[in-house]
Amino acid sequence: MRVLHRYMMSDYLVTFGLTLMVFTFVMSLGAVVRAIDLGARGVSGLILLQVFSYNIPYMLTFTLPMSVLTATLLLFGRLSFDGELTAMRASGMSLWQIVSPVVLLSVLLSLLCIAITAEIAPRARHAMRNALVQLGVEDPINLLEAGRFVKDFPGLSIYVGDRSGNRVTDVIVYELGDAGSHNHIRAKHGTIRTDREKKVMYIDLYEVRIDHREKPRRGEANTTQKINASHYPVELNFAEMQKRPPRRKVSDMVFGELLQAMRDVQGAFPELKPEDVNRQRMALAVEANKRLSLSISCFAFTLLAIPLGMRSKRKESSVGIGISLLLVFFFYLFIVVANSLVKYPQYRPDLIAWIPVIGAQIGGFFLIRRQE
Repeated sequence: MRVLHRYMMSDYLVTFGLTLMVFTFVMSLGAVVRAIDLGARGVSGLILLQVFSYNIPYMLTFTLPMSVLTATLLLFGRLSFDGELTAMRASGMSLWQIVSPVVLLSVLLSLLCIAITAEIAPRARHAMRNALVQLGVEDPINLLEAGRFVKDFPGLSIYVGDRSGNRVTDVIVYELGDAGSHNHIRAKHGTIRTDREKKVMYIDLYEVRIDHREKPRRGEANTTQKINASHYPVELNFAEMQKRPPRRKVSDMVFGELLQAMRDVQGAFPELKPEDVNRQRMALAVEANKRLSLSISCFAFTLLAIPLGMRSKRKESSVGIGISLLLVFFFYLFIVVANSLVKYPQYRPDLIAWIPVIGAQIGGFFLIRRQE
């Protein structure tokens, strides 16, 4: 039995390694194109390599489960087609004895994936954003994350309720003046434009209400002027922003930071409007559950792929890859749905990411029992 297990594991690990390299290479093509663009701007090769390497942990969070699924389908499809599974079972081995080393390895890969999604990938993504900001090539529009106040721009605090491309809605701007005066600006919508040569981003706000407060003189009360305007431009200088690292986005938080922010949303996002607290808490919960479900999918995909591979009547790699891509598509579709429902906490989008994982585990156990 040990000889058979070593034989299966060596075959599995070779297939897994090859599929991991192929999937990671395919996903890295976008990063390669971006690296070529940065090289054309005069960025050194060493910095390009550094920025590219920061992308790898994030890509592994997706390619590891895909590779586990594909390698399992290919291994058991070949064993079934060649009649080796029949020979093993004829020698007295149960089905669970045959599949146990692959299932155990999937558990270890799930633990590795948890470490990557919880700690390594978020730190790498934040380091990459920091490097791009320092180089002046990060699009400042990406800093305007919907649903939270952004304080990366000097002298300004900006909240965007929603953003679609260059269009923003429900905008709040706190503008601090040199003499202690400040403006509290609210706008229903606006458009964003950037001037890369001047390193300035402009937000043209429309349907604006401005509360202008002057610094009170000694012995005088505060005075506030209320102004309504159809258009008000806001200028954001991101040349100064390059001198300090950008704030962490939700996707840049390590798992401990996510849990802490979920427990105290107001503490993590002090200027968040009360009506947006639940939405922000749900965004954090969706991110945390998405990372866990992606990691556990290594185990779930293995349970589902074992009986599917045994039922396959072919051993060609193209068939296994095609089946795995189809299953992965449906799996990630639930993650996309969960992200799109963050604004509707009543639908519990944080649990949606678990539907394909639990479904794959139940389906895998059921099909394996039927194969016994």
